[in-house]
Amino acid sequence: MAVSGKIDMVDVIIVLIVAVLIIFAARGSVRHFKGEGPCCGGGSSAKAGEKTLSGPVMKRRTLKIDGMHCQNCAERVKAAVNSVDGAAAEFVDYKSGVADVKFDRDTDDFLVRKAIENAGYRVVSMS
Repeated sequence: MAVSGKIDMVDVIIVLIVAVLIIFAARGSVRHFKGEGPCCGGGSSAKAGEKTLSGPVMKRRTLKIDGMHCQNCAERVKAAVNSVDGAAAEFVDYKSGVADVKFDRDTDDFLVRKAIENAGYRVVSMS
């Protein structure tokens, strides 16, 4: 039992353990927001395959997307776009929050927007 006014060795050990945990948590958070660590489901980043359209490119859209923090997020957005028939993600960048999408048919932009939002991200604009 600790005597009033004196520091007990158990208290010192507990403070050191808490300090180490805080340091590791801070490092992980910094890596997460710099896009260097896995996030959004954990584990290693799964690469979305390239999608080949069945016809010639008829139109292109540039999407501004909110909520991507790492390469894994970009891959999830790419997979969401590629799940829409007639659409293919050409380029997705989590740092700038931009995705370039190409279409080989008259596909409703709402379908792409909905697929991305179902993946957990927000489409801010489409141009």
